[in-house]
Amino acid sequence: MLFLINKRKKQSKIFFGWWMILVSAIITGLGQGVTSYGSSALFKPIASELGFTRAATSVAASIRRLEFGIMAPVIGLLVDRFGPRWVIIVGICLMGTGLVSMRFISSIWAYYLVWGVIIGIGGTFALTIAVDKALTNWFVRKRGIAVSMRFVTISIVGVIVLPIITWLIATQGWRITCLIWAGVMFASLPLMWFFMKQKRPEYYGLLPDGAKVESRAEADTEDLIDKGVEYAANFQEAEFTLKQAMRTPAFWMLVITNTSGMIVHGGFNLHCIPFLTDMGIAPTLAGGMMAIMVFFTIPSMFLSGFIADRIRKERLRFLMAGAYLFQALGITIFLLNQTTASIFIFLIMYGFGNGSIRPLLIIIRGRFFGRKAYGSIEGASVMIEAPVALFAPVYTGWVYDTTGSYITAFILFAVLAVFATSLICLIKPPPTPVRDSDVNTIV
Repeated sequence: MLFLINKRKKQSKIFFGWWMILVSAIITGLGQGVTSYGSSALFKPIASELGFTRAATSVAASIRRLEFGIMAPVIGLLVDRFGPRWVIIVGICLMGTGLVSMRFISSIWAYYLVWGVIIGIGGTFALTIAVDKALTNWFVRKRGIAVSMRFVTISIVGVIVLPIITWLIATQGWRITCLIWAGVMFASLPLMWFFMKQKRPEYYGLLPDGAKVESRAEADTEDLIDKGVEYAANFQEAEFTLKQAMRTPAFWMLVITNTSGMIVHGGFNLHCIPFLTDMGIAPTLAGGMMAIMVFFTIPSMFLSGFIADRIRKERLRFLMAGAYLFQALGITIFLLNQTTASIFIFLIMYGFGNGSIRPLLIIIRGRFFGRKAYGSIEGASVMIEAPVALFAPVYTGWVYDTTGSYITAFILFAVLAVFATSLICLIKPPPTPVRDSDVNTIV
């Protein structure tokens, strides 16, 4: 039997899952601050110094998406079978090593290797499926608010970090900025080691959400695991294997919807600051405007999670449809009236819509397919989505290089957001598997 975090009489009043969320969210925010939002601030300085076109510079982001698709199934299986801690630790070490290496790159191939491959693999290991799996393991009834609090914290950290990164680039240069952030990531290792647990809470004498453990069940891990499955079933949640999930229409419709959303997200987020500076906005102000976009993801994340915990799972699709609709409206408003004022409306609406999509996707997958194979199901989904989505950054850069404007790409993004809005409304929860296999049977 694994070591119990606390005996019942000594159990903390604060459920340990909340500490996992807080710490992992802060570290994820710091990592994504440079690799996601910060990549837009780094984009033009790197391209300018090294003499790359925007399409060529965008290839690194596409390499990261391709690598994400290749590695995601492996990571999903690893975290389902062995837990997320070591996967995350390895990822943070790779990210730190890659950021140090950015200090020394001088060619396009070195840039692709370091930013696209090393940092890309590190971010995939440390900041994505492994953390999603841990959160899904520890929360069921309160998963909506838990997911929301995680992403709210990430966004708050992003709002703080993005202006810092743009300031560091302006004053110290992009090479030193990467070196500084490598130190930040390495410093986070002890925290992630202590706060990230390998198994679902039943292995530590707890139930999901911090639910009350009755009698002496905490002394019997197998009995407690059964009680955890029963607890999840009370909230319409059954546990699918990967094969069972892939046999459902819901799995494939979610994949198609999310692929459309990833094209919009991947194309716009990388080119956001270059787009703003092309409109005559100073780089530091452009960083602040992107931070405003990130800020408006916060209320949508919180509201979507709050509502998701209070509605039946078949209605979750309409929450996500609303998120895609906000994106479509924001892009369309700018396309119809390309002024500075419309840019602010665009960024606010896009941010509000974009903030809900990732949390709701985790909530829907968890509610539809359960906890035990969550990592494998997410990994398989990403493997299918990535080959299409990886072209988005390069396509967006190519549109600019050939037309001198991002407008054609934005039109496509608006169309895809409308398509995703329509398709998600058609998705229905899959029926409970006829045979609910053992909790340790993943595939």
